[in-house]
Amino acid sequence: MFNLLSKTFSSVFGGFGKSGKITETSIATTLESVRQSLLEADVPYDVATAFCTQIQNKAIGQKLTASLKPAEQFAKLVHDELVQFLGKQNDVSLSNTFPSVIVMLGLQGSGKTTTIGKLAQWFIDSARSKGKKRNILCASVDYYRPAAIDQLEIVAGQVGIDFYRSPHPDPRSAAHDIYEYYKKSHYDLLFLDTAGRLHVDEQLMDELQAIISAVKPRFKILVLDSMTGQQSLEVAKAFDSKVGFDGAILSKMDSDTRGGAAFAFRYSLGKPILFVGTGEKPGDLEQFYPDRMANRILGMGDLITLKEKADQKIKQEEQEAAYQSFVKGNFTLADFANQMNMMNRLGSLTSLMKYIPGVNSAQVPAGALEKGEREMKKFKVIIDSMTPKERRNHKILDGSRKKRIASGSGTSVHDVNILLERFEQMQQYVKLFKRFGR
Repeated sequence: MFNLLSKTFSSVFGGFGKSGKITETSIATTLESVRQSLLEADVPYDVATAFCTQIQNKAIGQKLTASLKPAEQFAKLVHDELVQFLGKQNDVSLSNTFPSVIVMLGLQGSGKTTTIGKLAQWFIDSARSKGKKRNILCASVDYYRPAAIDQLEIVAGQVGIDFYRSPHPDPRSAAHDIYEYYKKSHYDLLFLDTAGRLHVDEQLMDELQAIISAVKPRFKILVLDSMTGQQSLEVAKAFDSKVGFDGAILSKMDSDTRGGAAFAFRYSLGKPILFVGTGEKPGDLEQFYPDRMANRILGMGDLITLKEKADQKIKQEEQEAAYQSFVKGNFTLADFANQMNMMNRLGSLTSLMKYIPGVNSAQVPAGALEKGEREMKKFKVIIDSMTPKERRNHKILDGSRKKRIASGSGTSVHDVNILLERFEQMQQYVKLFKRFGR
């Protein structure tokens, strides 16, 4: 996400001299690179120009703070303007308003149905972290797309929420029936999947208005396919003018998309981005925080979100066990395998790079991350082929044992030796942690 922007911003900030102020020449040169990068990322021309103009107006003539270099001060200006453009604080809170009806809007193929599953999973995880449980229902009034309602039933089963199929033959009467069932059954949440179209039309909007009137939603959420670029902004404007919505979820942000719609959305519509879809799994939905996204774009990382992902996907006792193995210095191959498993739950190496300060996937040599992924999978298979005794004490791995392990894992003795080499390097870090980290 935003790799193109991140790569550009990381390269342009070094263009300032050591003078006592940021010069107009350095500003103009840098902002032209930024503007071109925004346009390449599919940001509308007027939005890219407005962004650069606002930075230029604030930067010209500004004197340096004593503790900051010119590039650092300019980076701060860009960061603050990025946060403004991406939306500052999100003023829509979904987590503390129950009972609620949430109507999902969007064009056909935008990902509404799968996004319902992801959003339901987010509510389940949020409640679980507070020791609570949510009673969630989903239903669909998409009578136009073949098997659309069946698809939602499958999604509901995957995340463990209830599904209701209305017996009524048309969307309007079905919406009334679904709403009555929701109220009678005392659910905390109702997700209502609406019909999409290949394009915005009056029939769609009239039907949506009738459905919205029937179910009285607390929130109307628009799902936009981020791969459609600037077209998604026009779709959002059409929905807003006809039926209105409270915020957007950008789907498919893990795909080969340039991110321009996300950059321009709040500025163009005045509506917040609530979440972004980052993969195919139910847990691949990430809350959108403008300040955190600005940090990522500028290569400052996002350790807060990384910690939140870890808390969601790795049990506290697992985190504590991993920490204790570092503190006590008794780091074994079993611990190494467990750590690889935990990392795998957080996502791919490529997806994790964006959270690390000073690092982004665009700066890593081509193929290096893929090689690392393959190596980790191979290491896990090799360790699985060892006996418990061997995992606890790798020193007993002589030539005979290595051959047996290589044969059992479908690898070579050379691969086993590489694993042991990497593991012993990790052990050195553990010893340093035990010495200095307590």
